[in-house]
Amino acid sequence: MVNVLATAAAGLVVVLFAVALYAFAAGNYAVAGVMFLSASLVIYFRETRLLES
Repeated sequence: MVNVLATAAAGLVVVLFAVALYAFAAGNYAVAGVMFLSASLVIYFRETRLLES
């Protein structure tokens, strides 16, 4: 069975990384840092909270 929240979190991580890479390339390092940190937190919560049975 597909866990919808886990799948949505994975999609959000992809979007956050894309925004972070764009901001990094544009020289906006503060936004890039916040996006990378946000992606890391979403990954952490996805792996620890959403996949508990």
